[in-house]
Amino acid sequence: MRAVDTNVIVRFLTGDDPRQSARARAVIGHAPIFIPRTVMLEVEWVCRSVYEMPAARIIPALRAVAGLPGVTIEDAPLVARAMDMAELGLDFADALHLAAAAGCAAFMTFDRRLTRLGANKSGIAITLP
Repeated sequence: MRAVDTNVIVRFLTGDDPRQSARARAVIGHAPIFIPRTVMLEVEWVCRSVYEMPAARIIPALRAVAGLPGVTIEDAPLVARAMDMAELGLDFADALHLAAAAGCAAFMTFDRRLTRLGANKSGIAITLP
């Protein structure tokens, strides 16, 4: 099994570089690959920030990649939980942090938006330090 970097998945999703996109499509879904959760995080950020894709398109695209044959996602249940929370309106990075903190008594942050939105969507108490 080989691991893939963010740029391989971005080429697969966007098709913005025909040569690299073809090479990414030849691998993803056709050969066993491993995608670290940090790569999933970065793909979401690149798609949102660089390509200006709406979250409503990004999370379904990430789910589709994760569901392809031969694709293994690091901490797949955690990443899936983060995608669930992102679809409910949380920032994907915040959602990934909260999913990783499951089982903790609380998640402390100075981010008031996260404090306001996250507790209802994550199942973990979110507090100011």
